[in-house]
Amino acid sequence: MLGVALDARVSPETLRKIESGRVATPAFPTVAAIAGVLGISLDAVWAEISGPERGVEPAGSGHGLPVGTSGAGSGRPTEH
Repeated sequence: MLGVALDARVSPETLRKIESGRVATPAFPTVAAIAGVLGISLDAVWAEISGPERGVEPAGSGHGLPVGTSGAGSGRPTEH
């Protein structure tokens, strides 16, 4: 971890805080520097943080209500 911090030109303490979640939103240049040192593209970083939550199926994944089944909030009008 010390090598990564020094190569990214951030303090080891800052890197520890980012890793532990004590810095919830690190500055973009800091993230870019750390990603660069680790050989991770910013596209890969973005895909990881903006993807669906773990354990949650994305809409249209084929899981959930069977085809032709109307559920609450389906967008279909209900008959009274």
